[in-house]
Amino acid sequence: MVIYFGADHRGFELKNHLQEYLRNQGYQTADMGATRLDAADDYPTYASAVAKKISLDPEQSRGVLVCGSGSGVDIVANKFPSVRSVLAISPDQVYAARKDDNVNVLSLAADFTDAATAEKILQVFMATVFSGEARYRRRLEQISKIESEN
Repeated sequence: MVIYFGADHRGFELKNHLQEYLRNQGYQTADMGATRLDAADDYPTYASAVAKKISLDPEQSRGVLVCGSGSGVDIVANKFPSVRSVLAISPDQVYAARKDDNVNVLSLAADFTDAATAEKILQVFMATVFSGEARYRRRLEQISKIESEN
């Protein structure tokens, strides 16, 4: 499984930290940018690059996006078919999102999430398995139908 990373200038430092954190645990990562700090860059560029990758293989890949509020990258990611992004607020919330909603993209707010908390959230995101319960599968099918109709 490849974990794709993307961040703008406000999320640049946290993205690099988390990518190294996962590499040190043996995960394969891919950096979709920004690859250098540029105060004039825009988050849609990097969020869409990650979301495109996840959309191509939503069950076997994951994404991690970071911007200042986390909201911008989350909004962009959720525009892509089969991408289910969550704006993380706590490890417990991310656990529920993975287990119940099978989210495949983690969006983080660099301005409000310190590195230690982000590591905990990321660890939960990577370790938690989708429960596959009938009610959750049914809801994901409903979401897929909405995507295909629009």
